[in-house]
Amino acid sequence: MESFVQAMMTSLGPFGIALLMFLENIFPPIPSELIMPLAGFRATQGDMSIVTVILSGTIGSLAGLVPWYYAGRALGEARLTRLAARHGRWLTLTPADITRANRWFRDRGPLAVLFGRLVPAVRTLISLPAGIAAMSPPVFLAFSAVGTLLWTSALALSGYLLGQAYDTVAAYVDPVSTAILILMVGLYAYRVATFRPEGDAH
Repeated sequence: MESFVQAMMTSLGPFGIALLMFLENIFPPIPSELIMPLAGFRATQGDMSIVTVILSGTIGSLAGLVPWYYAGRALGEARLTRLAARHGRWLTLTPADITRANRWFRDRGPLAVLFGRLVPAVRTLISLPAGIAAMSPPVFLAFSAVGTLLWTSALALSGYLLGQAYDTVAAYVDPVSTAILILMVGLYAYRVATFRPEGDAH
């Protein structure tokens, strides 16, 4: 897994970082917790500056949020709830998940977007209720940008500050990240196989 991320960054440079972070938000095949520290480490090798790394990761991540925001805005809570009820098996998303996310957003307002970007479990999901609530796009992007910048900076700087020690850490990162990916795929398959919308008879 680490070798794939390295290859993307080597061949595409900053665009590779942005692309990986974009895909991580659309469908997380590779976690940002692997992408950004590795990109930060590469900055110590002179491939690119740490500022370029952070900006590339932030821009790519923000681009990945936009489709989710506009999906929420275009479909609305009622249609998304029906979509989750009908196709939730493949999304592993129940109507109750939509309701809870919307309630959490309404209780916290724009700050939910900012702080939600710092929480791995809700980093992408928070874009849906923001769209449903028709949050102003500039406000959504502004709060998302702040949260995303903090997140990508922390991860990139962790790899940057490790410096040469990252070579030692990387020996463990690759098998661990591969194992995590296999586990994620396995959990997804399990949830698809056992998924039941809330309220269905078991």
